[in-house]
Amino acid sequence: RAAAAEVEEEAGGSSRPWPSPRPVPTLKLWSCSAGVCPSSKRGGNCWPSSETWTTRSSSVGYTVRFDDVTSEDTRIKFLTDGMLLREAISDSLLRKYSCVILDEAHERTIHTDVLFGVVKAAQKRRKELGKLIVMSATMDVDLFSQYFNGAPVLYLEGRQHPIQVFYTKQPQNDYLHAALVSVFQIHQEAPSSQDILVFLTGQEEIEAMSKTCRDIAKHLPDGCPAMLVLPLYASLPYAQQLRVFQGAPKGYRKVIISTNIAETSITITGIKYVVDTGIVKAKKYNPDSGLEVLAVQRVSKTQAWQRTGRAGREDSGICYRLYTEDEFEKFDKMTVPEIQRCNLASVMLQLLAMKVPNVLTFDFMSKPSPDHIQAAIAQLDLLGALEHKDDQLTLTPMGRKMAAFPLEPKFAKTILMSPKFHCTEEILTIVSLLSVDSVLHNPPSRREEVQGVRKKFISSEGDHMTLLNIYRTFKNLGGNKDWCKENFVNSKNMMLVAEVRAQLRDICLKMSMPIASSRGDVESVRRCLAHSLFMSTAELQPDGTYATTDTHQPVAIHPSSVLFHCKPACVVYTELLYTNKCYMRDLCVIDAEWLYEAAPEHFRRKLRTARN
Repeated sequence: RAAAAEVEEEAGGSSRPWPSPRPVPTLKLWSCSAGVCPSSKRGGNCWPSSETWTTRSSSVGYTVRFDDVTSEDTRIKFLTDGMLLREAISDSLLRKYSCVILDEAHERTIHTDVLFGVVKAAQKRRKELGKLIVMSATMDVDLFSQYFNGAPVLYLEGRQHPIQVFYTKQPQNDYLHAALVSVFQIHQEAPSSQDILVFLTGQEEIEAMSKTCRDIAKHLPDGCPAMLVLPLYASLPYAQQLRVFQGAPKGYRKVIISTNIAETSITITGIKYVVDTGIVKAKKYNPDSGLEVLAVQRVSKTQAWQRTGRAGREDSGICYRLYTEDEFEKFDKMTVPEIQRCNLASVMLQLLAMKVPNVLTFDFMSKPSPDHIQAAIAQLDLLGALEHKDDQLTLTPMGRKMAAFPLEPKFAKTILMSPKFHCTEEILTIVSLLSVDSVLHNPPSRREEVQGVRKKFISSEGDHMTLLNIYRTFKNLGGNKDWCKENFVNSKNMMLVAEVRAQLRDICLKMSMPIASSRGDVESVRRCLAHSLFMSTAELQPDGTYATTDTHQPVAIHPSSVLFHCKPACVVYTELLYTNKCYMRDLCVIDAEWLYEAAPEHFRRKLRTARN
């Protein structure tokens, strides 16, 4: 039995968990989207944890990617979407649970969409009655109801206050400048008790805007209230994130400059004004080029209304949209689900680990394109995870081991390759560092100071080795918080890296993997990275630019990389970011010949294609 519920914000879109009146196992799932939860690089909503449970013996517990606070006494369990999928690998019918509540369904993360298909299939096959409740503050209720076999829809009315919406008269070429002007127009006219929330795309924009606001605020005329400017993004140190929830000192106005993490999952009191740039940073995947990039794009209408709603949580509010009404009408109605715009290698690996008979016909709510699916299968094949038996795709022993790690397939393969190069200890550290939000805090206003203290850690071999040096020093000093502050290191995220590393190490030990250290042999670590990240490589071109080895896509080294002023002949990278150009982030210097060792047939085929 399934039901879909459209819940207006104050009616409980991100509500606290309420204990079950009967001692039966119950599960509530929420999708991570903002704040401090370690389940993904985006962060997640852990605010209920401090309010609802205190010990492992509590009747309410939670499980996230690298933390499990549950016991035999647990009756209500919070999970991230990814963790419930991992449970489904060993129990596709989810027999432990009598009720599943999927919250924040409108976010349509890649894991949530797979989960829809898994719980739908489990409900169909289980003989005993099981309840499935899908909740969201805003969603396409007809689509959801139809997908879940005509499930009834419940509308719960919230306490949203009236909000005035204003559009610009002309399109804005510079949304950052328009946002800055809007903030100071509001600041000079509105009472200081009314706070402002501004939506930008990422850390660099937010930190730059924050500095500019603080500088301008110093020179405002007498009579203007003081301004407390607070950035908010996932990799911001935890203590600084919490400041947005605290009241401003008397005579000050809070101006919170945030990514889209403030759209739905958290409520910030005192917000009267929202300044919406209409821009967001989102993943896009091109199966032809094999490139997955973070790109700046327009929000959907649904996202725009979510942002607007932030101004009406406690009283009437005002939203200034920095785009015309005609532009708004051209926005997509709903955000394109991640499943239709992301690399599906992790999804295909999980489905095959669950022994789904045919991944090509899996019951997705919004089906990804065949090209996306085939590209994911090709990637897993290159990583040695697949074999073809009787016209069926199955996992190889390597693939089954890869599925045991809560990681992207390429990072799981990196760990599994490390014994060959006698560098498992180093690879565990590097993969852990890449699996959490950034451990480095880089305030633009203190760029020279940051560069000065980081010099002692920099490796000419690239960012992975530099991060490894920083982690080693952190551990040698016992995780000293003063050292972290002096070196602009996020101590909370660094502690999380240590926890992640310990859990990944445990998985290796359960597989009886030998765990050795390279003992300072940097080349062995670089070789291991080349043998697992060979699909993410770029070579220096005769004109001094870079192009990806596979597709010859022009790329550049990101300014934050320690290799930014260098010109290594060949590099591997872990992420591409598209702004004004396509940037590589997290780079390591390698030798091109190692790529032919890693995947000889693949690169011979590429070479033949290039010659033709």
